[in-house]
Formats: sequence, structure tokens, C-alpha cells
Amino acid sequence: MTTRNILCAYSGEEARLSGLRYAIKIAKYHDGFLTGVIPHAAPTLQTRFGGQLPYDVLDQIRKADAERVKKMEERFYLEVEREGFRDRSDFVELEDENHLVLSEFARAYDLIVTGVQTSDAGDIHLAANPDTLALRSGRPVLIVPNAYKTEGLAKHAVVAWDGKRSAARALGDAMSILENKAKVTILSIGSRAPEGIDRLLVNLERHGITAELAVRPRKKSVGHTVLETVKELNGELIVMGAYEHSKFSHDLFGGVTTDVMKDSPVPVFMSH
Repeated sequence: MTTRNILCAYSGEEARLSGLRYAIKIAKYHDGFLTGVIPHAAPTLQTRFGGQLPYDVLDQIRKADAERVKKMEERFYLEVEREGFRDRSDFVELEDENHLVLSEFARAYDLIVTGVQTSDAGDIHLAANPDTLALRSGRPVLIVPNAYKTEGLAKHAVVAWDGKRSAARALGDAMSILENKAKVTILSIGSRAPEGIDRLLVNLERHGITAELAVRPRKKSVGHTVLETVKELNGELIVMGAYEHSKFSHDLFGGVTTDVMKDSPVPVFMSH
């Protein structure tokens, strides 16, 4: 499927512009459309101490929050206007969209672009959680690192391949993107590549994708080995599946998805 409708979800103050600027590049490249979105929940102070605060204080908190969202909207339009993309862009404060949660709203789009989730308590009620988005929306998510800068879109994609369901889903979702890359590497971690890798390479060739296979032994964790290999190969985009195990276990113990999202220096395309 052609990537035409891109949703850029706010993910925290620090990450906001790198994700937005990359989303604009994607939308322009595909001659598509861009929607900026902020999922607006109640401010943290209100949810934690609302029953203890006077009404006028709560009202001030709400007004300050509304003003902040307004400034975010203004910055969104400033960025798209700077790129000459204003007529193909719009902005949504999700509270106004029939109270849909972000993962439900996102299902109407081809691709979600966001940043690494913020850890700032003052941002959390307005910010997207990229791994939850991938898990619940059914749509692919592209996570752009904080302060990431690039002149153009990635030319070399590294696909983390273990032969499992989520990796296959990510590869399928990324196909229209991979067809436009100058270089694609299929990365397998372990002593040998999974069964069926030869057929995978043949089928990619039928899509016009000449992919190289890289097999690397595991060092420390799988996530660490993926990131180390991407750096070694000068990869500019990681494509991977999300959560072969439950998200609860990833949150509790960590995992490949968590490690790569948190530490990747390049954008990560992820599907569940």
C-alpha cells in the first residue's frame, strides 16, 4: 500500500520537532497528506490532586494547558508552512474528535510518526506512547530519535529478521518504503539465519528489492547487537517487529523492542 496519509503524534517537548520534520519529509516524498495530533488528557496535577485543589486553581491549570496546546498547533503550522506543505496538512487536538483515544484515531492512517516517549511528567498527558500505539492501533509506527537531523529520508534500511510473526508483519507494512531504498540489509542475530531466508530474499527481489543478508552472533542482548550492527553497516533506518512476548513482560524485564526504541540513533519502523 502506498504511504499517503501520515499521522504525526506529539511525544514530548524534546522530541517534537525531529519527529515532525521527518514526517513532513515522508509526506512530501510520497505526495501525501500530514495530520498533526495531540492526545489531550487531563493535566497530571489535575488527575493527582484535583479533589484537593480550589476551583480557581484548577481553572488556571486548564487554561495554561490550553495555551500550551495552542502554541504547539502554531508551531506545527509554522513548520509545514516553512516546507511549503500547509495546504496538505491539518492539526487535531484529539479531545475534539469524539473523545477517541489516540490508538483508535490512528487506525485511519497509513503510518504514524512519533518520537521517543517523554519521561517528563508535565508532558505525559499530551504525549504519545509509541510502543502502545504500535500494539493497539494495528498501524506501523516510525519512532524518530530526539534531536535527530537529516537532509533527506533514509537510503539504507536494516530489517531485523527472526522469521517470526511480528517481523513478517513489519516487513509487509514496510514494503512500500523498502522499495524506495537504495540499500536493504536483512539482519539475523544468531549462529545462522532462520529457515526460509533464501525464499525471503527471492521474494524481495521480485519487488525490485535487492537485499543483502547479514548474520551476526549475539553480543550482550539482541537489541544491543542490532544497534551495534546498524552502526557498523551505516544503516539509516531499522525495520522490526514489536513484542513477540507480552508488553507487560517487556515493561517489567525489558526486551528487544524496548532496547532498540530507547537507544537507537536512527529512526525505527515498528509493527505489531
